[in-house]
Amino acid sequence: MKSMLVAGVTMLAWLIFAPGCMTFRTTDETAVKKFSRKGIELKTATYQVNGTDIHYVMAGTDTLPTLILVHGTPGSWGAFEDYLEDPALLLHYRVVSVDRPGFGYSNFGQAMNLADQSVYLMPLLREIHNGKPVFLAGHSLGGPLVVKMAADNPEAFQGIMLISGSVDPALEPKESWRYVAEKFPFRLFLPGAFKPSNTELVYFKKDVVDLAGDFSKVSCDVYLVHGAKDSWVPVGNVDYARKKLVHARRVETMIIPDGNHFIPFTRRAQIVDALIGMGNK
Repeated sequence: MKSMLVAGVTMLAWLIFAPGCMTFRTTDETAVKKFSRKGIELKTATYQVNGTDIHYVMAGTDTLPTLILVHGTPGSWGAFEDYLEDPALLLHYRVVSVDRPGFGYSNFGQAMNLADQSVYLMPLLREIHNGKPVFLAGHSLGGPLVVKMAADNPEAFQGIMLISGSVDPALEPKESWRYVAEKFPFRLFLPGAFKPSNTELVYFKKDVVDLAGDFSKVSCDVYLVHGAKDSWVPVGNVDYARKKLVHARRVETMIIPDGNHFIPFTRRAQIVDALIGMGNK
């Protein structure tokens, strides 16, 4: 009886605590102050599409080309915090990091499929337009999203980069447990950003199949960066993408021999060099 009571109290405590933990969010005020202490002006903004907030941050000189960084799942713009303050990167780009729909301060908790995310993120280009070339880079689930955005808007981007991008339907894990986790009451136990993350990953099982028809619509430069030891998203995704990108102006590949899925964070210097190289072609 005592053990059941303890279990019940623990479960109740988790249900109360879970929604507010692991949100991966930093308030604009906190972020601006943090960057200011490092001598960097961080601009924060939110625009709306059909009543949905899309939040982003930006650093760098307004006269430079723009690099938009797209996080994986779960996550927020803060995944690329180090890139927004990287001196070498800021010499070449105005750097933008966006909260994808459902994460950060972009209608947190309300996940969308890839097609809708592309529609809701594209107005960002109008918001930040400075007449210079625009580049996209996405990590993990951000990878297929930048493919979708480039396919939907062939003239909008000079180049895109997939970093550890998951794009091959045959290599996408089945993860049947995710469908169970979406149902009541199991969904209640998913903490913070893991709730919309699970939802979009359920959507992604279909999205990644549909994405196969989008690769041929991509006409800009494409850069595929992957870790050879990525156990989450196998490096075979690179070969799949190369075969599908039949109309891309250029396709370049960089495989990091000892890299895992988290190369944006564990191999940042190499990724920064690749991003700078993308803008110098």
